[in-house]
Amino acid sequence: MTRRSAVTLAAGAAVTGAAGSTAAADHDTGRGPLVIGHRGAAGWRPEHTRASYELAVQTGADWIEPDLVMSGDGVLVVRHENEISGTTDVARRPEFAARRTTKTVDGRRVTGWFTEDFGLAELRTLRAVERLPLVRDRNTVFDGVQRIMTFQEVVDLARALSRMHRRRIVVFPETKHPTYFRSIGLPLEPELVRVLRRGAVGAGGCVVQSFEPSSLRRVAAAGLRVPLWQALGTGGGPYGHDETYAQMRTPEGLARIAAYAQWIGPDKSSLVAPSPLLADAHAAGLRVGAYTFRAENQYLPAELRRGTDPHSFGAALTEYAQHYAMGVDAVVTDFPDLAAAARREWAEGRTQGASGASHRPRS
Repeated sequence: MTRRSAVTLAAGAAVTGAAGSTAAADHDTGRGPLVIGHRGAAGWRPEHTRASYELAVQTGADWIEPDLVMSGDGVLVVRHENEISGTTDVARRPEFAARRTTKTVDGRRVTGWFTEDFGLAELRTLRAVERLPLVRDRNTVFDGVQRIMTFQEVVDLARALSRMHRRRIVVFPETKHPTYFRSIGLPLEPELVRVLRRGAVGAGGCVVQSFEPSSLRRVAAAGLRVPLWQALGTGGGPYGHDETYAQMRTPEGLARIAAYAQWIGPDKSSLVAPSPLLADAHAAGLRVGAYTFRAENQYLPAELRRGTDPHSFGAALTEYAQHYAMGVDAVVTDFPDLAAAARREWAEGRTQGASGASHRPRS
């Protein structure tokens, strides 16, 4: 798929919305994994914006993912990182030039503008921009259009989208840098719990994720009865924890995770054969959601790339089909429309296969 045809597909996203709604119900009947819109439909719109979330649901996402960081006055806002120069227009705002600084976040020195140095009213004056403009230049047309959302607004939006599309849209928040925010007196978890309780969001409407087990345990300790998702990196370990991700992926590590969480979220590369992770996780009673699926060549395995342009689309549908066939329970994707389309083809292929027909996923 070329970049031109990819944009054409996005322009026709509304046409696939009804089919996406059907596909979203597939998981409930055992016909397909869940499709999780990674920061919305980040492949088509600047991430974490209302437009991104709306498009994700319109084109087939079952869950939408907001990353949570804190404002200086204690409000959860939705950004990929607390450093926001790459996702907002703050660097072009002269009134905030003096706020640029360098901090150590999770052991790394980071220079820029940080959400915790702004009140919510100030953050609301900023506008979102595309985080990967060289990769997704088509998205830059939306730069400066959408403002930063609060977590409360995402919860409210999910409720409205559930009514509009007549299916439940689950909110899938991730606590970002929870140890860091706790160290500066702005803990994420109490406000997360407060927002969910205020909105009467229970186990059916939310799954909380984090790379840090201590953050998930704090959510559980607060009595918030929602499923928990332990995200797993490919190297090192959760910040401030002794256990490495490699140890967490062992049968013994998975058993420890199963004591407090219901899901693991490994990088998709961790599941490729001959990895036993998927089977071991299922044996431990854990569901598995793989991240992050993208369509551009540079994010695909070498054998699925098309041409030499790293920004052009490759055989993305094939990668989804491979993971669906492996038995993943969910995929986290920047392109929920493509994930839902691949899920429909995969489900049709299984049906045809059962009746003796052959089917190969198209991409």
